This record gives sequence, structure tokens and C-alpha cells, in this order.
Amino acid sequence: MKLLDVVALVKAHPKKGLHRGQVGTIVEVLSPGVFLVEFANLSGEAYAFLTLPEGELLRLHHQPALKVA
Repeated sequence: MKLLDVVALVKAHPKKGLHRGQVGTIVEVLSPGVFLVEFANLSGEAYAFLTLPEGELLRLHHQPALKVA
């Protein structure tokens, strides 16, 4: 995972009001495998920031990894 990757939570963080599957963007790499993730609404207004280990994130893909013949 790297800066500006779009990710989803693999587990909920109810104290922060975040559900499993909530989508965010990596805005800072704090150390190897640890990221600051911003969660924003569709208007681009941030509503939460969380420091999360890679194991709690799923990187989302917008294109297939391999071209299928």
C-alpha cells in the first residue's frame, strides 16, 4: 500500500463512527505497514482520520490486474 491508495476497512471502528467496508484514502505513510487514512464524504469533506495497520485495510482496485483474452 502507498500514498493516495483508496482503501476499505476490514473491521468496524464504532467509536469513530466507521463501519466495516468504509472507504478512505491513505494520506500519509507513518512507518512501514502503518498509514494515516482520511475518510471523506462525496463532497470531499473529511469526517475522520485514523492511524491503521495494513492488516486492517483492503486496497481497492478500479481496473483488472490482468487483461483477460
